[in-house]
Order: sequence, then C-alpha cells, then structure tokens
Amino acid sequence: MARAAHNAIITCAPTGAIHTPTMSPWLPITPEEIAEAALGAARAGAAIVHLHVRDPRDGRPVQDPALFKEVLGIIKDESDVIINLTTGGSPAMTVEERIAPAVQLAPELASLNMGSMNFGLFPMLDRYPSVKHDWEREYLGNKDIVFKNTFADIERILKTCGDQGTRFEFECYDTSHLYNLAHMLDRGLVRGPLFIQTVFGLLGGTGNHIEDIAHMHRTAERLFGNDFEWSVLGAGSAQMRIGAIALSLGGNARVGIEDSLWDGPGKLAETNAAQVERITSIARLLHREPATPEEARRRLDLRDL
Repeated sequence: MARAAHNAIITCAPTGAIHTPTMSPWLPITPEEIAEAALGAARAGAAIVHLHVRDPRDGRPVQDPALFKEVLGIIKDESDVIINLTTGGSPAMTVEERIAPAVQLAPELASLNMGSMNFGLFPMLDRYPSVKHDWEREYLGNKDIVFKNTFADIERILKTCGDQGTRFEFECYDTSHLYNLAHMLDRGLVRGPLFIQTVFGLLGGTGNHIEDIAHMHRTAERLFGNDFEWSVLGAGSAQMRIGAIALSLGGNARVGIEDSLWDGPGKLAETNAAQVERITSIARLLHREPATPEEARRRLDLRDL
C-alpha cells in the first residue's frame, strides 16, 4: 500500500567509503571537494547530506574528526541543509574509530547500521586491472570482511550519540535489520518517528529486485505502522530505478556518488548534484516536490539548532 505522498525527502551521500579514486575522477576526496559536493546537492534539492571523509593524500576512507569539522564549517557557512554524519565509516574500522566524529561533533543526525553482515566489494576489482593506489587493491579484494554491528555496538551508539540529542538514520540492509530495530523500539532505546534507510544491491545484503523492495517495505509497515519515514538507496546502476519505485509509493530516496558512480548507462556522474537533479525530476513527475531542510527536520523530529 502506498504511503501518503508528502514532499520527498532527498538525501545525498557525496563520497562514502566504497568507491575508490581509480573508479572515477569525480569522486570527492578533499574536505573542500566534499563540502562543495554537499552544497551543490543541497542547491539541487537535497534536504540531507550524508557525510564521510577521506585522506586528502590518497583518497582512503578515514574517520578523522578534524576533517569532518573542516567539511562542516564550510557547509554551515552557506546552507541550512541537514548534516548526517556516518557512524558506519568503513567495515575495516573499529567501532571506536567509526563513532569518534559523531561523538565529538554531535550532529543533528547520524547513520546507524542495524546489524552485522558480510560485506563484499571484491567483484568490483575485476573491472580495474590497475589502480592508482596500492591500498585500493587490498581494500577492495578482501573477501574476509564482516561489517560488525552487534547489539552491544548498536546500543553503545544509541546511548553515546543519543544522549547528545543526535537522531538516527537507521540503515537496514536486510529484513533482520528491521527486526533488530523493532527490538530496540520495544525496549525503549529508540523513539519514533524512525528514519529508516533500506539499502538494496550490496553484496552481503538484500538484492535489488522489486520483490526485495516490496518485502522490506511491507515488513517495515507491519513492524512500525505509520511511525516512520521510509527511504531507499540502490547501489550502482539500480539507484534511480529503486528511488523511483520508492517515490511512487510515497517514500523518500537517497542518491550520491557514495552509492552509485553513474548518471545514466555508461556515463559517470560528474557531480553529486546531477544525481540529485535526476531524482528530483522523477519526484516532480510523480507530483512530489523535494522537501526543504526545514520540513525534513519537522518530519524527522530533529532538534532545533
């Protein structure tokens, strides 16, 4: 059943921790590049920007609070876009590393991965016989990665960041993650409205077939009723198709070079704004305008900054 068609909350994830510098010359790497990508996305209609940072020297994913602080300083000088800091970092990081920026900077919104999972990036390596940096081959080729998000980890992040007033984007890569979130809700560790980001197409999580989307949507509605905002992200070439499905059902969508390098078949996205413009055009074809940051703050019950 379709949800009430409010304005669409569009999130943009400019850089992430999956793609590497070899894959695209337009992957934002420096704090200035990441901040400008976020500002461009906001101007194009994104109400939320989901932020990671990278080592400016070689593009390696890092969780350096000083780099996050630099990015936030640039963005906040020019925009009221909602800033969502990752606590996922990369699967190669410890939980202590992953949560440090959110603990130190107390954002109004932070991501929270809702379960442990295998995390397979290695198929991508077949497309790149040579790489710019040695770390890329080791990072992408590791078949022994478990993205660790235990109940203890989740509770720790909820407590540490939640006590500072931070709200959460709950990233759910599989049905079990929705049940983990329901467990936290039953225990009173989270409160509605929940911002649920269902993730499709990453190896180790659920697939990107329309039945996968429908199943995750039905499960979320059964567990949480109307007390949640549903958003989707599709990995790779499925990004716009999955976003369009969710938008047609009254949901919200996330785009960005973190999730997909592409802006159409065989065409690399030169900016994050291009992907935001594409998804907002789809939303408008469905008679849904992009939500403003002010509206998104109200619907997600974020604190008044």
